[in-house]
Amino acid sequence: MSAVELIIDAHAELGEGAIWEGATQTLYWVDISAGQVHSYHPETGAQRSYAVGQMVGTVVSRAAGGLLLAVEQGIAGLNLDTGAITPLWEFTPPQPRIRFNDGKCDPVGRFWAGTMALDDRPGAGSLYRFDPDGRVHSMVSDVGVSNGIAWSLDNTTLYYIDTPTQAVAAFDYALATGAISGRRNVISIDKATGSPDGMTIDAEGMLWIAHWGGSRVTRWNPTDGSLLQTIHLPVARVTSCWFGGPNLDELYITTASTGLSAEERAAQPHAGGLFRYKGAAKGLAAATAQL
Repeated sequence: MSAVELIIDAHAELGEGAIWEGATQTLYWVDISAGQVHSYHPETGAQRSYAVGQMVGTVVSRAAGGLLLAVEQGIAGLNLDTGAITPLWEFTPPQPRIRFNDGKCDPVGRFWAGTMALDDRPGAGSLYRFDPDGRVHSMVSDVGVSNGIAWSLDNTTLYYIDTPTQAVAAFDYALATGAISGRRNVISIDKATGSPDGMTIDAEGMLWIAHWGGSRVTRWNPTDGSLLQTIHLPVARVTSCWFGGPNLDELYITTASTGLSAEERAAQPHAGGLFRYKGAAKGLAAATAQL
């Protein structure tokens, strides 16, 4: 498995939020616009979809059981047996037409998720931190489209993508408190290669970035900002990536079909599909939300 392969020809409107749950060997991902959470068990080929009833930006495993979701109107739990959605925190946006987008858990189970405007207006989004004790903190403001987030192997740096900046920002990160400081850009993305979207980190501390509009996933060294590898896909709108499989060496990649013209859809018949790539790199186990 050295080339990209199509795993599910899902034709998702806006596939996103891929994450691997090691305990059950299951990949979870979302279709934001359709308000769907999807599961895929590679060993059996079993698939299941859950209707959320509103847009859903991302998904993580939850220590209390089931999944934790960032939805349009806040944070919610998903019961995997019944499909029931339980609201946990209601979002009162500072401006109209704001929704949650991408997010992940930090190494101790705090849930980080960000927002964006439905009309993509600049600076309307924020990045929030949800602590296990129920407290909510606004961590970054004046965000365009809050997207990928990852933590360094030594837990001292948080990496973050605000898509319109065409960059990966790094913050000093305090594991004990979740505080961040010292923002600086460590990777710059050429607009000609698309815009940075979802992101994950591998076991060597290198960052993998999905390129919206760029038909690719790239691997970068955040220490010196160098591009190490490019994986090309047969679709333009590449949205997220995460390592899964028994050895965490299979990179699952979500894509989108939204906004494509009839001609573009004809040229990209698998837009919105779930893809997989296996190379030499291995990923890390995903942290579980303690909320």
